[in-house]
Amino acid sequence: MTGQTDHAVVITGYERAELLAEPRDPTPLAPDEVAGATLATLISAGTELAGSYRGAEFPRRPGYAAVFRVEEVGEAVADLGAGDLVLCMGRHQSYQRHPRARVVPVPQGLSPEEATFARLMGVSMSTLTTTTARPPERVMVTGLGLVGHLAAQIFRSCSYRVLGVDPSEARRDLARERGIADLAPAVPVDDPQVVDHVALALECSGHEGAALDACRVVRKRGEVVLVGAPWERRTERYAHEFTHLIFHRYVVVRSGWEWEVPLFPTDFCTNSIYGNLAAALAWLAEGRVRVEGLYMRVAPREAQQAYQDLLHMRVPRLGVVLDWTTLGG
Repeated sequence: MTGQTDHAVVITGYERAELLAEPRDPTPLAPDEVAGATLATLISAGTELAGSYRGAEFPRRPGYAAVFRVEEVGEAVADLGAGDLVLCMGRHQSYQRHPRARVVPVPQGLSPEEATFARLMGVSMSTLTTTTARPPERVMVTGLGLVGHLAAQIFRSCSYRVLGVDPSEARRDLARERGIADLAPAVPVDDPQVVDHVALALECSGHEGAALDACRVVRKRGEVVLVGAPWERRTERYAHEFTHLIFHRYVVVRSGWEWEVPLFPTDFCTNSIYGNLAAALAWLAEGRVRVEGLYMRVAPREAQQAYQDLLHMRVPRLGVVLDWTTLGG
């Protein structure tokens, strides 16, 4: 690997993404490592835009999910070989190198682009593995961006009755195309068929107003899980209104922090982050969760335009996948 040059998307300044050349790490692979050329990476619009693209310190090297083709394995790796496709939590760069335990094989027939979505599916799958709500109870998802849309599909596939909420008609239409029939532009706080009949609300928009309204409709001891990061204040509503509802309606409000689930199974906790990723890949391969038509494919050299389009909501779909096979073209 000595002397080779790779490329990476680097946030070099406020709202400035560049594709830069950088030398490859020349050290030999550790016995438990695998490495290879990146095929596709998925942009996580919320985390990457707020945390990196519009951050305060630079340079930043963003990335959330990557699929690469294995080219080299360490001497202790026996179950992967050259040509295998694997998913990792990798950066937007042309070459990946990770411990074997931190990559998940991609099922045969699943495209690299679609496989990257398993990573974002894992966000709400942490809630799925920790919630007290059980099918066929009603689940409400507020915010049908990529994380919320995938959450709606996941919970529907597990036989929950799903209500999707988003003010965007286009996002509601995409959800409807994927089988989410019960949709609304706002939380139906005055609908007697909804109020007190929601067992779990996944708040995926990061909007405190949606979280507050969710507290109005969940049943007693219902859960409101804050999945979407609250990057900025959206309303002038007071915390007292929130705490009043929680207290008098017996609402369980908790973080939707996905890392509440351990990375790997333990003796007394069999669910895990990487177990959820493997399940997400299987569900994508089976068609249980469908992502075709939800994303645009963009060349890495066009990352700056992609970030700008995501920032200003000019992307006609929910997400952007960087296609690293175009790098040499």
